[in-house]
Amino acid sequence: MANIADSIENTPSPLREKVFSFINKASGWLEALGFSWLVPLLKMAAGDNIQEQGRELRRVLLVPLLGILVFIGAWAALAPTVQTSLGAVPGPVQVWEQVGVLYKDHKAVRAKATAFYERQDKRNEKLIVEGKADKVKYRTYTGKPTYLDQILTSLKTVALGFLFATAIAVPLGIAMGLSQNVNGAVNPLIQIFKPVSPLAWLPIVTMIVSATYTEPWDWMPKALFISAITVTLCSLWPTLINTALGVASVDKDLMNVGRVLQLPTWKTITKLVLPSSLPLIFTGLRLSLGVGWMVLIAAEMLAQNPGLGKFVWDEFQNGSSNSLAKIMVAVFTIGLIGFALDRVMFALQRAFTFSANR
Repeated sequence: MANIADSIENTPSPLREKVFSFINKASGWLEALGFSWLVPLLKMAAGDNIQEQGRELRRVLLVPLLGILVFIGAWAALAPTVQTSLGAVPGPVQVWEQVGVLYKDHKAVRAKATAFYERQDKRNEKLIVEGKADKVKYRTYTGKPTYLDQILTSLKTVALGFLFATAIAVPLGIAMGLSQNVNGAVNPLIQIFKPVSPLAWLPIVTMIVSATYTEPWDWMPKALFISAITVTLCSLWPTLINTALGVASVDKDLMNVGRVLQLPTWKTITKLVLPSSLPLIFTGLRLSLGVGWMVLIAAEMLAQNPGLGKFVWDEFQNGSSNSLAKIMVAVFTIGLIGFALDRVMFALQRAFTFSANR
């Protein structure tokens, strides 16, 4: 790193300015994606004050790492002292071992699926050669979903519920922000339904979907649709409230200019309202996605949608000696995915709004 710094130190000043300008521009995106600790390293490599950047590196990287190490140490020390019906609470080593076990199970199931399709292809080829093409059949492997499959199912479900919520909340929020009458009509419903738990929504959603969604599509099983609708009902409120607030906060002079120019309603929304209210809309979207991911686990448990919620419930019911460790693997997975989803939404907010300096 010292050699790089020395070489840049001896380069012409305009080039150094370009290097630091690039680092400063990239710092916002690195922060949005959770890699802010790379910024002081890049600045030190570019020849900036090592002591100053060292203090910054300690703040953004070493202190958080120290907190994580303290947590892991306390967990490892205290876990064996707590006895449950399934034995002692698993420590970090036992939980990490189950990560390996779950991955091996995934590979084993994938190998079985590959072998199944190979046998099916050979059988069908033989039937075609023998002139029995009418007996050719293609079946889907129906083995138990692996842990990685369940993660993908949960992501698919929360994405579907989030899209439904956005499609409802953003247009309705814009209407609330533009019209006091619409706001007055909808606001009481928000106050009534916003605090309702997903556990209360789920039985109603289950009965309605079972009565109306009688012929499920292959790519959207009934349990997945029930979970997605439950996520929608619980996660749309932050986006709805923030969108209405953002639209209502648009500069009145700007709106008056639109009236003077006699802009159509659609152009007023797309050219004036949305650009000004996007920061608050994205704040609502971030909150909604976080709520949706949190609600999803409970919804999957009760709807028996084959995602992470069902995995946790199945392991709890299983009651084996490794069940608690696998549940803790799921807990950390849920937390890490939730963090990643929030970072992605924050990056999108930076890309589509003027809040790059936040």
